[in-house]
Amino acid sequence: MNRGLMQLIVKISDTRNFIKAGKELYMTQPAVSRAVTALEAELGVKLIARDRRYGVHFTDIGERILGVFKEILTYFERIDQEIAREKGLDTGIVRIGFFPLASSYFIPKIISSIAEKYPKIEFTLHEGTIAEIKERLESREVDVGLIVPSGHHDELITFPLYREEIYTVFKENHPLAAKSVIQAGDLMGQPLIICKDGCKPPVMDWFEQSGKQPQIKYVLNNYMTTLNMVQEGLGIGIMSELSTMNLPPNVILRKLDPKWHREIHLAVSSLKDSPIAVQLFIRTALQLFESRSGSEVNLQ
Repeated sequence: MNRGLMQLIVKISDTRNFIKAGKELYMTQPAVSRAVTALEAELGVKLIARDRRYGVHFTDIGERILGVFKEILTYFERIDQEIAREKGLDTGIVRIGFFPLASSYFIPKIISSIAEKYPKIEFTLHEGTIAEIKERLESREVDVGLIVPSGHHDELITFPLYREEIYTVFKENHPLAAKSVIQAGDLMGQPLIICKDGCKPPVMDWFEQSGKQPQIKYVLNNYMTTLNMVQEGLGIGIMSELSTMNLPPNVILRKLDPKWHREIHLAVSSLKDSPIAVQLFIRTALQLFESRSGSEVNLQ
């Protein structure tokens, strides 16, 4: 068993196809099949099954060994980067997980800043819901993720990156448009639209501390859909600051009273085990958004 075989198994998992995995690793399909058969013979267990109905899929033991291979490969990456550091080279791969809103605001700024100084560092991007990003961090499918902490993943190490205010949004001809700030009582009896991914918990906390029970009509995953529904007069949106940066025509926003916020954090499964390039990514991100994080940069 060697590093190349482990990379092959992971690539088969990613592509679910022997031919595609082989092409990415410059191997023919017969060579891939022979390598997998030889590895299974060496281990004495069946890792991968193939049939017409389900295609390529991993056995139970195959899934468990796949997870071990992924972890071992991260240590190979650390070795490569330690050697590169000793030779004075700045290189590495950073696997970034993020939810859609973060992809447009944070990711381009961070990558651009790093690329200017360290052009040899590569990035792979993995978009998903916040729950999916947390799971990928725990399984080490990604090195670093942007999440909204919920307290349900305390094993992750997180760093406050951005503290954003929560607003109400509604059509400009709505009766509440005459108010400069919106209190929970103003929203009683109003159909409310909120975004599920990372925004619902702070919104519900705001209502709870106000002693009010909101009438939530729609809970959506996409903030643009939320804005479009508000524009059509289907309800009042309660949304985070970043999701309201490009309001549709005839839609306005108002602050909440009392003010309310949510935090976006950087998260890793282990900082001390993170490759050098990942630690550089975290440090760069925290420095770029230090004024909005509500905390000082500290990776000690």
